[in-house]
Amino acid sequence: MQQEKLELVADFYEFTMSNGYFIKNKNEIAYFDIFYRKTPDGGGYAIVAGLEQIIKFIQNLKFDKEDIEYLKKQNLFSAEYLTYLANFKFTGDIWAIPEGTVVFPNEPLITVRAPLVEAQILETMLLLIINHQSLIATKTARIVQAASGRPVMEFGARRAHRNIGSYLWSKSSHHWRSSRNFLHSNQPKV
Repeated sequence: MQQEKLELVADFYEFTMSNGYFIKNKNEIAYFDIFYRKTPDGGGYAIVAGLEQIIKFIQNLKFDKEDIEYLKKQNLFSAEYLTYLANFKFTGDIWAIPEGTVVFPNEPLITVRAPLVEAQILETMLLLIINHQSLIATKTARIVQAASGRPVMEFGARRAHRNIGSYLWSKSSHHWRSSRNFLHSNQPKV
């Protein structure tokens, strides 16, 4: 599947803050964790998913001439920062809970350790990927658990936006299998 152009999919302040750090030479090593505070529907757990997409995003993260020209037209970024982005390569480290793992509120799903300028650029996309993919994996696990052994069919391609949405929906919906032992031991007793 062709790699989508996602490098500018970010809250704009990620770039303005990163530019500010760059200008002030604030490039010390920073750490940040991705976690959730509470399970929105009171379901007690979530299934982590999206790590594969995060790794691919980071490995392919580069800003082409068109991206640099767009940012330059905003008249907010230093020429040196734009040169930095044109040659961008992530040099940090990522630690993550394996996909398909059952997780609970307030535990780090992903930890990023990187120079501050680099870490800031990643924030929005990492949250977008992990939130969406984990949502799908968790919902699927709950549906399978509620089905109590009855067959469950996945028809995500009918509702997904574009082919990549369909692919990611289907892929994430299969992460519940990794958590089967936990889910099986927590089946409602009928």
